[in-house]
Amino acid sequence: MLQLETESLTQRMPKTTKAAVMVIGGAEDKIHGRQILQTFWSRAGASNAQIAIIPSASREPEAIGDRYRTIFNDMGVKTIEVLDIRERDDGNKPEWQDFIETATGVFITGGDQLRLCGLLSDTPIMDRVRMRAQLGEVTLAGTSAGAAIMGHHMIAGGGSGESPNRALVDLTTGLSILPELVVDQHFHNRNRMARLMSAIATYPDKLGIGIDEDTCAMFEGNDLFQVIGRGTVTIVDPGQMSYTNQPDVGMTEPLSMHHLKVHILSHGDRFDLHQRIPLPAHP
Repeated sequence: MLQLETESLTQRMPKTTKAAVMVIGGAEDKIHGRQILQTFWSRAGASNAQIAIIPSASREPEAIGDRYRTIFNDMGVKTIEVLDIRERDDGNKPEWQDFIETATGVFITGGDQLRLCGLLSDTPIMDRVRMRAQLGEVTLAGTSAGAAIMGHHMIAGGGSGESPNRALVDLTTGLSILPELVVDQHFHNRNRMARLMSAIATYPDKLGIGIDEDTCAMFEGNDLFQVIGRGTVTIVDPGQMSYTNQPDVGMTEPLSMHHLKVHILSHGDRFDLHQRIPLPAHP
């Protein structure tokens, strides 16, 4: 079962809320149907939303913040604040902390997840965003780097095109919004299956989730997540894994992983986090 550090997602995110945690694989459609962004907008309160945009992962935070501000303005949102956090002390700003208390939506943009964690981890603003998201008080979305930081263990980088091995993935600590996950993004688009499997061999108590571009895994307070978008969400589930040689081989030697489960989900499919089983889209 996917659990938070002290309580289950079911206990802490009321089933009656429309709030959700949206984990987006990057490159979401910003021009045409904007399905994922429209879903975030709706879940955050539509035209009545109060949205905080956190562009700290980007090397050009002002430009990326303005881009998302324009998108949400075009959707009819009147109250938008770009939290342009460029130094760790910025995470203590009282005016931004006050805005987070009343925000109905928080959107974390893409860029460099190491930069993002370095600026936000253990700051009052991020601590409050995490708490409100886990309580179901705010809709939180993260795209690309903003998705990578969702778990307690985070994929910081690595390679592709090889068999799973320990050297293929660089791991560090994320922001623990959904601590039982290890998230990889731009997934099939950048051939990252072996990278995610290598991460799960290291942390077999976690659930691996690989999310394609323009695709979202939307977590709600009923032990389910649903897939939205044009790609797929890949689940790497080590719950019944009977053996891995991960502790015993060198950094570049191939990994063995026996009885590892893999599920591929597309738009509308759901995944039961308690039973760890996929559910087809409603007919």
